[in-house]
Amino acid sequence: MSSRNETGSGRTLDFPVKQIQIDGLVVLKIIKHYQEEGQGSEVVQGVLLGLVVEDRLEITNCFPFPQHNDDDADFDEVHYQMEMMRSLRHVNIDHLHVGWYQSTSYSSFVSRALVDSQFSYQHAIEESVVLIYDPVKTSQGSLCLKAYRLTPKLMEICKEKDFSAEGLKKASLGYENMFEEVPIVTKNSHLINVLLWELEDKSTVADKHELLNLSSSSHMEKSLQMLMDRVDEMSQDIVKYNNYCRSLGKQQQQKHQYVQRRQQENAQRQSRGELQLPEEDLSKMFKPPPQPPRMDTLLIASQINTYCQTIKELTSQNLGKLFMAEALQESSS
Repeated sequence: MSSRNETGSGRTLDFPVKQIQIDGLVVLKIIKHYQEEGQGSEVVQGVLLGLVVEDRLEITNCFPFPQHNDDDADFDEVHYQMEMMRSLRHVNIDHLHVGWYQSTSYSSFVSRALVDSQFSYQHAIEESVVLIYDPVKTSQGSLCLKAYRLTPKLMEICKEKDFSAEGLKKASLGYENMFEEVPIVTKNSHLINVLLWELEDKSTVADKHELLNLSSSSHMEKSLQMLMDRVDEMSQDIVKYNNYCRSLGKQQQQKHQYVQRRQQENAQRQSRGELQLPEEDLSKMFKPPPQPPRMDTLLIASQINTYCQTIKELTSQNLGKLFMAEALQESSS
């Protein structure tokens, strides 16, 4: 039987693909790519290959984006991808483009760059997804690999390029409906399953009990610190928007006062039989202050929500181990 590991809590989606089936080889290649080129804070990315079968997206292969310096102006990523897919096709390997993957540290992947990249993929290939791999959480014994897509509302906003407060309100777009998560099932061949059983038999007792360590990991502390940083950014963004609203209200008041003075002066001139003052273009005299973009605020709010979900998972695991340890201690005493 195939070894299946369901990841994610994807909700009902608006596109035909309801589930992602990813081969274990792809998972290992993504992990190997990070271990070779992404140590530290370096982000690694690559291309996902596969095909759509009924309502399931099968990811059967992948290849990484090569690391190159900014000075290497001759490197063409599009040409590189086409050559790689052409080479895979010649050796009878699935070569259809179905998305991309990216590594992240402590689930801090929500950014404008990710939205722009996924929009380009999803606009060109409808079933495209982005796989987010968290090596920090994976190193603690729990594979963290999640698949995301942009919701139809966010796709429409990106097409219109209207990131103003009015545009987002009209589209009913909030941080909670920017991304949709697709459930992942990891499938291995029979030979891989046999190998996993052998590795489990050969593993020591200490390795099997390592996940029962009661001490809280540094992952929790780092996640809380990054959450506080994002909350500070959110408060600063709120202050900027409040200043914009005050400036806009003050300008509207000045405009209203100016119009009233002009009307009074014209009424006086009319009573004296004089010509009225010529009409002026008020839009040029009272230029509204530039409205701060609201897309960045939504991204910060979405990242805060992601941190909260991560902290919730960590605390539930820690509390579960503490309750289990308390029950064992009571039974032994």
